[in-house]
Amino acid sequence: MQEIQIRPAQISDLARITEIYNYYVVHTPATFDLDPWSVERRIPWFEQFSAGRRYRLLVALKDKLLIGYAGTTRFRVKAAYDTTVETTVYCDPHWSRKGVGSQLYAALFRAIEGEEIHRIVAGYVPPNPASAALHDRFGFRAVGVFSENGYKFGRYWDVCWLERPLLLP
Repeated sequence: MQEIQIRPAQISDLARITEIYNYYVVHTPATFDLDPWSVERRIPWFEQFSAGRRYRLLVALKDKLLIGYAGTTRFRVKAAYDTTVETTVYCDPHWSRKGVGSQLYAALFRAIEGEEIHRIVAGYVPPNPASAALHDRFGFRAVGVFSENGYKFGRYWDVCWLERPLLLP
């Protein structure tokens, strides 16, 4: 059985990335998007990864099938936030809890070493023990919960916010 390959995302990956993301849009509160995205509408999102080296998007492939992706994006548009990035990680639901997210995060954090990044932030909608464990494994610490700040599937959801330095002590 072939190992998982991780490489930088290419525009040809965008349809599969969108397909994976749309699963979470439709079936889970993991994202607060309410409507699935078209590939065309996702192009501006994809293009941000060419904006600078601190913004990366990596994909995981198993037997040439894209099974997950992880990236770093701009945290906020104000210039003083430029050394903080936000992470995102999504896996094909059939590959969830099989170590793909861990492999993606490990590769992503290696890829941004040496960049002008001071903090990495992440958020997830609880309860999500898999996401909590993933972020804990990579040295994130919870810094707060925004309560009931997203409305989806007929109810309000909290968001747990986490952070870590780029380089762990």
